Amino acid sequence: MLKVSCNVGVDQIALAQCGFLGRPAPMPLPAFTLRRYPAVPGRPLSKAPVLAVVSDRGGLGRAIVSGSGCLADRLRLGSLTEDGLSYKERFVVRSYEVGINKTATVETIANLLQEVGCNHAQSVGFSTDGFATTPTMRKLHLIWVTARMHIEIYKYPAWSDVVEIETWCQGDGRIGTRRDWIIKDCATGQVIGRATSKWVMMNQDTRRLQKVSDDVREEYLVYCPREPRLAIPEEGSSSLRKIPKLEDPAHSSKLGLVPRRADLDMNQHVNNVTYIGWVLESIPQEIIDSHELQTITLDYRRECQHNDVVDSLTSVEPVGEAEAVSKLQGTNGSAASMEKKEDLRQFLHLLRLAGDGGLEINRGRTEWRKKPAR
Repeated sequence: MLKVSCNVGVDQIALAQCGFLGRPAPMPLPAFTLRRYPAVPGRPLSKAPVLAVVSDRGGLGRAIVSGSGCLADRLRLGSLTEDGLSYKERFVVRSYEVGINKTATVETIANLLQEVGCNHAQSVGFSTDGFATTPTMRKLHLIWVTARMHIEIYKYPAWSDVVEIETWCQGDGRIGTRRDWIIKDCATGQVIGRATSKWVMMNQDTRRLQKVSDDVREEYLVYCPREPRLAIPEEGSSSLRKIPKLEDPAHSSKLGLVPRRADLDMNQHVNNVTYIGWVLESIPQEIIDSHELQTITLDYRRECQHNDVVDSLTSVEPVGEAEAVSKLQGTNGSAASMEKKEDLRQFLHLLRLAGDGGLEINRGRTEWRKKPAR
């Protein structure tokens, strides 16, 4: 997945590639019934219509069956929604996806967001090369690059929990688009997380940003909600807050981080989820012991390759009155989080290349809440 900051020039493009979760061994499937989705107004029909596979016993979910009928499609517990304007998929949290708190790590959640976004793109016939590139984009060597990622987690799923993630995309001005996600606990239907991301378009050959043309816009808007739909209402949200540059001396740091071979994707770029882990490496241990991550926001600015050495810096950011209580309203879910000001901790982060230049890789902000009593 390629990354670019929305606050820097073209010469400061950041590249980081998508990583995909491995899939578990095939399991026997229950009896299924096939249902053909109705046509969506204004949406072109594909030659091979998409069929939904729906459990007749109210099982874990539906799987996409494309015209090719490949095994991955038949086993995937995901499908377009009835109106065809968003995509839902269910996942079982595996033992290797939980951390020291015996719940899914934020890296696991970020990987699942990537996975469901790419599967959504595939389900409508877009390529996952460049993350949902349309036919016109591929012809013109254009790709989507991420400017910002913002994730909010209200409750972490535990090992063997089943989560459902819904995602959709929509236009965002003349130069970009956005993708949103809502995460639910399948057992209770409770919204346990939300995320939003900003994307801009880049020429893959020149590495120059480019406005979204009308041709490209027409290709993807037919799969987007007719009216703006935001997983995280922007009014009063921290998702839009500017992240200032963290200056030395930082309160805490982890220096000399080196990408492992396992951190690299097929194009020899560091996977973007690795950056989240690097940010957390410089969080003070006493915070890790007493708090859990509630919100993370990252602006991606520069690529990181296998021979780079990275420094992770963290400093405390005072929690203002406006940020002391987080509230969510709207029709996209029902979660609301209210934390006491004295229990909240907020930090600024900087990942930079080690050395005299100290070039920025990304900036970040995290918010932490007191761990729940067990």
